[in-house]
Amino acid sequence: MASSGPSTEKPASLTLVAGDGFSGWHALNDTVMGGQSRGSTQAGSGGLVFDGEVIEAGGGFISCRSPVFGPPLDLSAYAAFELDLRADGRRYKLAVACADGLGGMTELIPGGLRWVAEFATQPAGELSRIRIAFADLRPSVRARPLGLPLRFDPSRITRLQLLHSRFADDGGSNSGFRAGPIHLVIEAIRAVA
Repeated sequence: MASSGPSTEKPASLTLVAGDGFSGWHALNDTVMGGQSRGSTQAGSGGLVFDGEVIEAGGGFISCRSPVFGPPLDLSAYAAFELDLRADGRRYKLAVACADGLGGMTELIPGGLRWVAEFATQPAGELSRIRIAFADLRPSVRARPLGLPLRFDPSRITRLQLLHSRFADDGGSNSGFRAGPIHLVIEAIRAVA
C-alpha cells in the first residue's frame, strides 16, 4: 500500500488558551482614562475568573486581556474564534490586536487599533459558547468604529481582550450594559474552521 505522505489537513479547531493557560492575563479597566471601575483576574484549572465592579461615571468599562503574543499568532487556517464562558447575561466585546501591516501607521493612533465584535451571554452561570467569525470583526479605536477600508489579518494576532463597556461596537450605547458587580469565567478560547 502506497503512503500518501504527511497530512496537510488542518485540525477543525485549535485551542489558544484554556484552564490555567490563562496565567499572565490581567485586568485593564477605565481607570486608565480617569474612571473608577475595578477588576481582577485569577487563572486556575477551570479557566480565567474575572471579578470586579463596573462604575459608569467617568468611564464605564472593565476588561481582561492576554499578554502580548510573541511571535504573533497565525490563525490564517481558521475562520472564527470560539469562546466558552460563563457570564451574567450582559453583552461583551472581543477585541483583537494585530501586528501593524500598514508600515507602523496604526501605532500612531492613541489607544491603538482593535478589531472588535459584540456578543450576548447566557444568564448567570450558564455556559455560553460564542462563535465570532473573523469576517465580523470591525476596526475600532477607543470604542469608535474606524471608517477606513481595512481588512482583518488573522496571521498577525498579538493580543486578545474581553470587555464589558457602556459603548457598543458601533460606537453607540451598549443595550446590554449594566453597572455593578461583575463575574465572568472564561473556560477556553479556540480558533475554529
